[in-house]
Formats: sequence, C-alpha cells, structure tokens
Amino acid sequence: MRGPGRPGHSRSGVFATVLALAAGVLTTSAVTATPVAALTPPVGFTADSLTTYQTNGIVWALAEANGVVYAGGTFANVRPAGSPAGSNTTPAVNFAAFNAATGAPTGCSLSFTRSSGTATVRAFALSPDKSTLYAGGYFSAVNGTAANGLVAINTANCTIRSGFAPNFSATVRALDVAGNGTVYAGGDFQTVNGQPRRFFGAVTATGAVTGWNPDADEPGRTLKVTPDGQNVLIGGDFFTVGGTDSHALAVTSAASGALTRAYTGNFIPSTAVIKDIVTDTASNGWYVAGEGTGGGSFDGRLAMRLGTFDQRWRDTCQGATQALRVYQGVLYAGSHVHDCSTMGGFPNQVRKHLTAQSVDDPAMLGWLPDTNDGIGEPVGPRALTVASRDGRDFLWVGGEFTTVNGVAQQSLTRFANTPDTGAPAAPAVSVSAPRAGEVRVSWRSALDLDDSLLTYRVYRDGGSVPVYTTQGSSLFFSRPQLTFTDTDVVAGRTYTYRITASDGTNTSALSTAASAIAVASASPYRERVLADGADLYWRYDEAGGSFAADASDSDNGGVYMNTPTYRATPSAVAGSTALSLNGTDEYVYSDRLHHYTSPTPYSIETWFRTNTTTGGRIVGYGNNIGTAQGQTSSISDKLVYMTNDGRLAFGVQVGSTSSRPTLTTTASYNDNAWHHVVATQGPSGMRLYVDGVAVGSNTTAGNRSYNGFWRVGGDAMPTTWPNRPTSTYFAGQVDETAIYPSALTAAQAAAHHDLADTPPGPGDSTVALTPDDDAYVNSVAPNTNYNDNQLASRGTTAYLSYLRFTVPAAPAGQVLKSARLTFRTSSDSTAGSSDSHTVVPVTGTWTESAVTYNTRPSLSSTALGTITGATSVSTDHSVELNASALGGALGSVYSLALTSSGTDSLRIWSSEVSTAAYRPQLVLTYGAE
Repeated sequence: MRGPGRPGHSRSGVFATVLALAAGVLTTSAVTATPVAALTPPVGFTADSLTTYQTNGIVWALAEANGVVYAGGTFANVRPAGSPAGSNTTPAVNFAAFNAATGAPTGCSLSFTRSSGTATVRAFALSPDKSTLYAGGYFSAVNGTAANGLVAINTANCTIRSGFAPNFSATVRALDVAGNGTVYAGGDFQTVNGQPRRFFGAVTATGAVTGWNPDADEPGRTLKVTPDGQNVLIGGDFFTVGGTDSHALAVTSAASGALTRAYTGNFIPSTAVIKDIVTDTASNGWYVAGEGTGGGSFDGRLAMRLGTFDQRWRDTCQGATQALRVYQGVLYAGSHVHDCSTMGGFPNQVRKHLTAQSVDDPAMLGWLPDTNDGIGEPVGPRALTVASRDGRDFLWVGGEFTTVNGVAQQSLTRFANTPDTGAPAAPAVSVSAPRAGEVRVSWRSALDLDDSLLTYRVYRDGGSVPVYTTQGSSLFFSRPQLTFTDTDVVAGRTYTYRITASDGTNTSALSTAASAIAVASASPYRERVLADGADLYWRYDEAGGSFAADASDSDNGGVYMNTPTYRATPSAVAGSTALSLNGTDEYVYSDRLHHYTSPTPYSIETWFRTNTTTGGRIVGYGNNIGTAQGQTSSISDKLVYMTNDGRLAFGVQVGSTSSRPTLTTTASYNDNAWHHVVATQGPSGMRLYVDGVAVGSNTTAGNRSYNGFWRVGGDAMPTTWPNRPTSTYFAGQVDETAIYPSALTAAQAAAHHDLADTPPGPGDSTVALTPDDDAYVNSVAPNTNYNDNQLASRGTTAYLSYLRFTVPAAPAGQVLKSARLTFRTSSDSTAGSSDSHTVVPVTGTWTESAVTYNTRPSLSSTALGTITGATSVSTDHSVELNASALGGALGSVYSLALTSSGTDSLRIWSSEVSTAAYRPQLVLTYGAE
C-alpha cells in the first residue's frame, strides 16, 4: 500500500553470530552469521575444472616453466576440451606444451619416437633457472635426432639443446636437477653412457656420467634433491641400496650415492613401492607417495622432516598414491583413495582421485574434485604440477582418466586459485513439530567440493530474509546434521521452511520446501525416549529424499539408501509414520562415524512389522555403509535380526574371536503386527525385551570395539551368526528406532511399549485470529480511506492502522495465558522500521471501508505491547501483548491500533494480501488457571 507524502527510511545494521557445527536451539526469530569466504582455508585451489586441451593417451609427466606447462606421456595427438576422441586433433607425439592460463597449446612441438616398441615420456625436470627442461623416458629420437632416454630442451625456443646426449640403456622414470646443474635420474636402466648404474645415475649439464651411484637392486620411480643440495631422496621398487637393506625409500649422498639414511624394519612394507617424492622448504618437509598391494600395505602419504629425515606423520588410507605437489601449506595428491577407515575417515567406498591435506596434519581437507580411473592400468591421475600465469596460480593434473567432475575430459585438466564458481548442493531438510511452541528444522549439511565450511540460511513461509543463519563443516564422508528450533510458532498453523548453503561467494538453490503443523502438546512416547537418554532417534517422518533426521539433540542424522517407501501407515506410535523396506537393498545408515569400546553399555530399540519368511537384519552396527561388492561391512556386531521362521535374535561378537553370543526368542513375530524390541548390553550382560517383556538374557558383557555406523534394514552377515537368515536385508516396516549410551531397564522397556498408543494430551489450547477488518489512515491525505493489502504506522507525518478481531471466550476451566500479534513486513523497499511502534486498544468506532485520518477513532492510552527491531522487509515478526489487559475482551469484538511517535514508517501486510501466511494474526493461548 503506497500513500502520499511518504518519507525516506533508514535501517539498523544486521547483527551477526557464528555458531558451532552442531547447531543449538534458538529462541530468537532471526540470527545471522558472518559469511565465510569461498575456499575454506588452507585449500588454495577451487574444484572447478577449467577448459583444457586433451590428449588421446596417458599423461605421465608434467612440468611448468615461465607460464608454460609441459605434458609428456604416451599419446599421439591433442584436441580441444569437449571434442570427442578422434575429432579436431593436432599431432603431438608423446609431448605437448600449453599456456598455463588458457589450457591451449603454445606451438612448441617435439616428437618423441622409437624405431621399435612404444615410445613414451615419463619424467620432466627443470634447471634451477628454468631455461632447460629435461625430458626422460623410453625413446630413441626426438624430432628425428637420435636420443637415448634423456634430452635437454631450451624452454625459450622449444629446441633440443645440442651437445647433451647421454645414453640410458632403458626407461628413465624420474628426474631432478641440482643447483650445480647435475641431472639425477632413476628408472629401469642398468647403464648410463655404458657405465654400470643400476636403476639410478646422474650426469653433468654436458651429459657426462658422475660418480653418484646408489646401486639399487630394483627400479627407481622417483627422486628429489634436498633443498640444501647435500642429499638425494630416492624411491622405487628396490629392497637394497648399495647392498644395504632399505626398501622403496632411502636418503643418499648427492656426491656419491652412499646411504645417508636407510629405512628398514617394514618402514615401507615389502608389498609397497614409492611413486613420488616432493620437498617443501616452508614446512621443512618432504612428502612421499606410496602404492601397495593388499590391505596391510602402504598406499598413502608420508610426511618426513628435512634434516633429520624422520617421519612426522603417516597417512594410511588405501588407494595407490601416484603424484604429489605442495602449494601454500597444502599437500595435493593424485591417487584412487577408497578406504580411510584406519585414519578414522570413510570406509571402503568408490574411489576418489584428487585429495588435499595440510602439510602439518594427515586429515583430509575439503577439496575433492574427481576424475575416473580411465584407461591403462587404470588408476586416474599420474602427474601434478603448479603453474603461474597472468596473475593466477593453477594446479595441472595429468593421467589416464577420461572424465573430470563427471564430464568427458581425457588425461589433462587444471584448477585455479580463483575464482570459485561452483555453488554448494542444496541441503536436504526435514521438519517436525515435537512439542508445543516448537518447530524443529533439521538438515543434512551440504557438500561443496572446495569449501568444507558453509553458511546456512533458513527461510520461513516464503520469506526473503532468513529467520536463522549458522555455519557448519562437512566433507563427502561426514555430513553432520544441523538443527534450528523455531519457537516463534502458533499451534495449529502450518510452517514451511527452505534452506540455502553458501560458500561466501556462491549460494545453492533453495532446498525443497518442508512443512509441519505446530502442535499444542508433545508426543508422550517421544518425550519418554528422549528423557531416557536416546542419542540417536529416527522417527521416519520424512516425505522423501535421502535424509533421515535425528530427533535427539545429538544430531545423529541418517541417510536413506535406494529410496525406501516413506510415511508408511499405520505406524507403531501415535502421531508418527513408519518406513517400509523391500528386503533387497533398502536401508538407513548413520551419517556419523561412531566408536564403541567394549564393554561400554548401549541399547538398541525399534518397532517392526513383517510377514517375511526369509528373515533379515533389522538393526545392527557395522564398519561400512555401502551395498556394492566390497562395500558392505566386513566387521559387524550388536545385531538385532529375524530368523527365517520369524524369531528375533540379538547377538554380539566378542572381540575379534569367532564367538558370537546370541539371544533368540522362542516365539515368532512375523505375523504382520507391530512389535517392539529393546536389546541391551552392559556390565550385567545382554538382555532382550519384546513388547515390553524380558524374553532372554545372558552374562556376556563384552563385544567388539571398532569404528562403525548404525544401519537399519540390512548389511552383510557372516555365516557364523546363529540361525543366519536367508536374506540379510529386512522386508517390512520399521518405526521409532533409537540407540542409547546406556542399558535400558526392564521398567523403561515396558514403559516405552505401553506409551506407543498414547496420543498427545490436550495441553494448552491456542487460537490464531485473522482480522475481521483492517485499514490504515494517512495525515497527508486526511480524507482518504486506505483499505488494501498493506497497513502502516508512523508518527510524523502520521500513519495509524486499525485491526478488528472477534475474540472467543476461554474454554471451560481455562484462562488467557498469553497473547501476541504476529505480522510480516511487506516487500516494499522501505517496509522495515528502526523506530518503536505501540499496540493500543481502540476505544472509538470505525469501519474498514470508511475510516480516514479525519474520522479516525479515539485510542486508549494503555500500551498493550511495543514493536521493536522490525527492520527487515518480507520478514515475520511478533509482539507480545499484555494478556491481563486483554482478558476483559474475551467473548467480544475487539480493536487494536498501531501507532508511533517516530519518523520511520513500518509497513506490514494486511488481511487482504493474497498469501494467507502473510496476514496478521492475534494469537491467544488458553490454559489451566
């Protein structure tokens, strides 16, 4: 509603707060957090892959000089990004050069060939002044000129340097150049220039063989000169260096090759080799990439100390590491990591190929662009290098992959330090109304491939200003639940919420809307479960999606897998819905890794309904979360399962032994009726309760200690489990699953069962009244009636608004306990107000269609309430009113006015606005005297 004589408007600032990862209950209607900048420190590159030329084969080596990136490998041509294989090609025989900033070829063209066999370029190294690029591999000619495994290239004009012609007897796989110009090499060769040099050797800048001779017994794959030039770090397949044991890794004298430091005693397991070594002066460190065979090998990274050559930390993730680079305190790695459970990370899952970790800490950082495995072996990335050009830094990646971030792109890609253009995924949201005066909004934290710390904004009922803002951290394997409890709600009214995630630069789309009807009282069953200490409580009330909200304050959210049937009815507990599982592949797993140390007590509780004759795991604990081969749990215990004949079993594994003590009922429960099961274990042993009655016990207090995940609906079950069912997945319905960090008593189990059919009590009764009439008046147009979709209040020049309600009498035995006026500021750009506005009774008469400033009614001098802080547009607000003063109006028609003495106008939607949720309401709560 726009009136004449309307002055300008000023706003107060927005208050900010930063909240912890686990969001707490908020009792105010709007809180904001300081936005985080894109790229969560210390990550230095975005996960957005840039347009880059491709090769038609494997890239084994990368290097950068003066803004040009050189790629070497086994390929015949290059083509633009987006071009399918075989189209738009340019010849590039095992070598290509690219503009680091554009990803396009520079025109530097050299052809590495052999007269027989397959030529390949496997290693690059640059002279200290970057004037010379050394290229090693398996070739006998470059541009038709004879060359045996190693050449020097002038970077200024892309020509082969004459006079440098060393002869390596086999493939050169590793290169580095010392400050004095000595070129160190490792590979498959046994001689250099005809002199014995087993797998490692060095030549001068003119190509003459030096005395450096580590004399390893197996091939070399990587080497690096230490920053002080005194030593050369070597890695490969070898078991001895100079006849002394030092498997796969050694420190050698830069002058002679003699051992400076050997690594023995399974420091590198015999089943592993070392694929890359990089140094970093800033962290006084050197970093090692391992590739192993088998679960007990070494596939991860080592952080070593320069000077002492001791280990600082070890990454024991599985998934052969091929390449490393350090950039601004972050170690970037190319691998196919798939299992970090030994690091307290994710269990065996699909491969990830690009990762980052601080040079000071092996924990994985929030940087996770991805490739596929690709062609060849296949293992994905094979080479990394950092380049700078045109004011930006770039991480180039080469290898045998054929996709990057799900898009076709072969063997080359790159990432920059700026800008970040990728928005986080929209959060998955669940909304519930657990008790009177609360709507609980929970969401699974979103995923952004280069930002682990995100800002979340919660919007209510279509508003454009968030009612809550918080921050939370997440990684692909750790997506914690966040929760906001909205206490500005009225019983009987539906509230709808949507959430965005932002990295500080990019913001996700709004989440799918989720709604709940505010209730007058709580579920007795839910309240008892929480009162008894549940720290994981899934009620299965979601309408769909992948997120199972935890109703406890522990935020132990779950993930629905393979789209089970949501909101199944009838449910086991009044006021809730159930979840249907197909018995084949549908289940729910906890989104948070848990750790149990035997004999810590715990309890498992759930309701179930089934008529299956093939049994299945109902609830259990295991060390994995997937369903694919190799991704189900290899360790599992603390199981509640059903046998083929419908009996219930509760079993544990005692340590890592084959002992699996199990309680099994004599009765069957596959009668398609709802049943309640509680399984507990503590110092006094195991107990099993069905439908509130104890049905079995033993004295077993111990179980298996390990990191794992709670799963409902299915997982692997070894044949050693007693009466193992035919199906390890449960076909039926489940409801109200809870896990407790204590052993519930018999009385508690019985009480939970008995409360299932108890509906919420009447509680306080609340009514929300929309105005029968409302209008406003304007002193600038004193004879004009304003009866449209907005109301207004201001002191100078004056606006006054009037609202009329039919107020019901209190129910029998109750009195008016509280009253408030709720409203939404309009979308007008100056709707918010930094002034106070008073709510007062109207003592005179008025009509909606005729009231004007000159005919305005008289007002009481008694203030019922004062509106403050309504500074934002399109935002819900409320003002508490004096219930005692309103008590005399019960059972009558009553009018309120909005007035002000200030100069900053307030504009709100009236009862005529088309969206019902935006209309003002008088909310009255009645309760017992």
